[in-house]
Amino acid sequence: MAKINKNCSFCGRPESKVGFFIVGMENANICNECAVQASEIVKENSASKTSKLGLEKDQLPKPVEIKTYLDEYVIGQDEAKRYLSVAVYNHYKRLMQEKSSDDVEIEKSNIIMVGYTGTGKTLLAKTIAKKLQVPFAIVDATVLTEAGYVGEDIESILTRLLQVADYDVQAAERGIVFIDEIDKIARKGDNPSITRDVSGEGVQQGLLKLLEGAIVNVPPQGGRKHPDQKMIAVNTQNILFVCGGAFDGIEKKIASRLNTRTVGYTAGKAHEQVDKQNLLQYIAPQDLKSFGLIPEIIGRLPILTYLEPLDRVALRKILTEPKNSIIKQYTKLFKMDAIDLTFDDAVLDYIVDKAIEFKLGARGLRSITETIMMDEMFEMPSKNIKKLSILLPYAQSKIEKANIHRLKTA
Repeated sequence: MAKINKNCSFCGRPESKVGFFIVGMENANICNECAVQASEIVKENSASKTSKLGLEKDQLPKPVEIKTYLDEYVIGQDEAKRYLSVAVYNHYKRLMQEKSSDDVEIEKSNIIMVGYTGTGKTLLAKTIAKKLQVPFAIVDATVLTEAGYVGEDIESILTRLLQVADYDVQAAERGIVFIDEIDKIARKGDNPSITRDVSGEGVQQGLLKLLEGAIVNVPPQGGRKHPDQKMIAVNTQNILFVCGGAFDGIEKKIASRLNTRTVGYTAGKAHEQVDKQNLLQYIAPQDLKSFGLIPEIIGRLPILTYLEPLDRVALRKILTEPKNSIIKQYTKLFKMDAIDLTFDDAVLDYIVDKAIEFKLGARGLRSITETIMMDEMFEMPSKNIKKLSILLPYAQSKIEKANIHRLKTA
């Protein structure tokens, strides 16, 4: 009697073309390759659901735990970390709230962070994204314009969140959005103009419905290049918005409100206690209004916090102490080429001094270190050298040669 050839019930290949069959009921067969592929699909689907839908109640990270995690990557900024940790924790609890007889519904508390450039606003957002198990998107407000004008529509913020959530609307509606450079959409003047402020007040007006909570029709592929695409309805009621901006020049608004320039015998004693070197710690909603944010958007960002300016001690710690510090990154890069890289302490102090001199903040530490290390990163992989030590004279020569004073800000 002739042997009956079996075929895989999934891919259709015969037994001679695969390793082996797994036989089921009613002569159903699945080959080993299809079984492996089916297993991967199940794993991806399970992991996707776990990551998108967030944590269970007993797994909820407490504010202290969130801040401890941030401390491992970000130096200082305890005030901003506390505000951000509480906001994220309350966001988790808000997602888990159940309807009760008391009809108390927890509202979301959007947050706005104010701080000089290079103090860690975006880094805080990126770091906390590692801790979260909800979709997290970072968008830039500088590219946003009012609908109908060159630039990106307000809805592109939600497009980015949908992309992060793999277009799972339910997951995106539980996500967190960090809007960077929020100060760049400030109103251009205090008085209404006859011309439209399409990248300032117009954007703020468009953001109101997103921050407050509304059902928004979102173009999944961007709004202008694909006008015929089918829109996706997204409810922003449970999306937490965290905004950040440098608000360059807002110190003048704060000083004016505090009347720190008052001189003579009429100067109040309370004004003597004002720390003029760090006026951001006295920031209030009315200062944001004076800067150019409309009252409606300020009201939808009820939690206001600030980031401390980075002093020399903080910059020195940032350079070496965090898990993802700049020096550790360069050390790892050279270690991948079997080279043991070390920096003399004087070199680290020199890098910090230059960052302060050029007013670049923590962001400048990377630029200065890159300038010092560029030639070695180019040459060392081709040399048979296993140890490299960076000394102060070498670092100074590279900075002077690079003419890095062009980075200096006014």
